[in-house]
Amino acid sequence: MRTTVHAVRHSVLICLLTLFSLVSQSQSISTANGKVELGLGIGPMFFLGDLGGSAGVGKTFIKDLDLPLTKLNKGVYLNYYPTEWLGFRIAGNLGYVEGDDAEAPAKGGAEMDRRERNLNFRSKIKEAYAAIEIYPTFFLEKYDGLQGKLRPYVVGGVGVYNFNPETKDVDGSWVKTAPLRLEGQGFPQYPDSKPYKLTQINVLVGFGAKYYLKENMYIGMEILHRKLFTDYVDDVSHNYYVDPITFDANLSPADAVTARRLYYRGIYTFPTSRPYQEFAERGDPKENDAFFSSILRLGWRINNNASTRQLKCPVFY
Repeated sequence: MRTTVHAVRHSVLICLLTLFSLVSQSQSISTANGKVELGLGIGPMFFLGDLGGSAGVGKTFIKDLDLPLTKLNKGVYLNYYPTEWLGFRIAGNLGYVEGDDAEAPAKGGAEMDRRERNLNFRSKIKEAYAAIEIYPTFFLEKYDGLQGKLRPYVVGGVGVYNFNPETKDVDGSWVKTAPLRLEGQGFPQYPDSKPYKLTQINVLVGFGAKYYLKENMYIGMEILHRKLFTDYVDDVSHNYYVDPITFDANLSPADAVTARRLYYRGIYTFPTSRPYQEFAERGDPKENDAFFSSILRLGWRINNNASTRQLKCPVFY
């Protein structure tokens, strides 16, 4: 009887040691190695604002994209993974956004007001942000290691970005519009029109997927949307044109001349010498501007020594 008891105890002890060894090995492959990831990204950046757009009434999100004006966004990423299902990211992006009423289609609908308004802009976007990535399908994976795995994820974070809108002058040159205060920003005659800051905070949300070509290399695709807290990325917001006399009262003589030339470039047919509010609207202050990017990513795991695929232990850890 004693011999049987000792044999059972030894068997149980061996099984437990084997199980803990497998768990330890599995955890070391999936979390201990390659916790840091470095990546590059490139893809189009899309602007959503007052200027340009597609046929009909202006809408938010993708309905009003101006694909001919889309420019590339470039970025770098640095990720840290305390565990495989959770990552922390810091990143920087450089992109361009643009809008032009002349690009709106001439179909005779509501878009004709925008075409006749005839405003345009461009701006460089410089952005830095911190975000959290969550990989929900990690818990369904059967093997450790990364090679050959497709991992979808969701991402969200907070960033800071800089913009500086410009508009095209009559001679084809580009002029920065913020100093000209084309909507009377800060003028005592227009107390509801406030100056705007060129560096602001944004909120980022998105989703994507990575496919690991090797244990230490992946390709991926990501869509990242930015919620902004300004309507002045394109320097157009208020639904009225200011009286051009106010430029002379609030700007230097040289800036006043430029502002008079650029604040209104419409091709409306008015019975008056300037566009009074009852005849036209300059912008729509009801919706803030936004932009989003679609990014092709390429990245590398640093110090990832995992080289074998191993069954994961059927326990939660």
